[in-house]
Amino acid sequence: MLRITDARTGEPVDVRRALTRVHVHVPGDDASALRVLLVADVLARALDLDGVPALLVADPPPALRARADDLGIRPTEAAGAGGAAGAGRQVLRVAGTGEPSGDGVGVEVAPVTGPEAPAASGTTLRLALLRLPRRTPVALDAPALAEADETLGAWRAAVAGWATRPSRPIPEDARQALRTAWEDDLDVPAVLAVLRAVEGADDLPDGARFETFAYADRLLGLELTRQIGAPA
Repeated sequence: MLRITDARTGEPVDVRRALTRVHVHVPGDDASALRVLLVADVLARALDLDGVPALLVADPPPALRARADDLGIRPTEAAGAGGAAGAGRQVLRVAGTGEPSGDGVGVEVAPVTGPEAPAASGTTLRLALLRLPRRTPVALDAPALAEADETLGAWRAAVAGWATRPSRPIPEDARQALRTAWEDDLDVPAVLAVLRAVEGADDLPDGARFETFAYADRLLGLELTRQIGAPA
């Protein structure tokens, strides 16, 4: 079960398996607002993986919506969609540090700092924004973006190679490690650490590595299978 630290109280809250509205507060269109929207997208993906029906509710400015589309962030519904929270429903409110959250569980997202490279976009930018815990400020500097781009390139090439090998089930310890990570306050950096461990393990069949990365990418949204079937 997903557990989130409520920004209003500082206490962990279990997210029930019930219809959930993920409200996103994004008054601007800068990189910090984009990170808030991205965290909400990953939160909704985590709920989906847990079998929880989730509705992502936001009204981003047009410029931010365009950037969100570039990062593969799911479309959002208008604030009135799905009706008000009531019996059997719960509300998670995702907002930047210090921004109003209203009723429901508050999900805090720290700001983006530093100059953003104009060329940063798509899944490279997505990974650069996901590499640190959501309540830790993240810098979009050239080294961070270069590292994200290098990691994506290496992982996609590896996944494409593993895909040519016989399929094998996801190792149960890897599956549990992934779920434990994202269910613990949406700890995406821990998810990335599990993937690095799977990549470097000496005793795993390549088919199992492939299935593990494909499964984790349902949360991460990094298009790790993009190069499968591409010319070498």
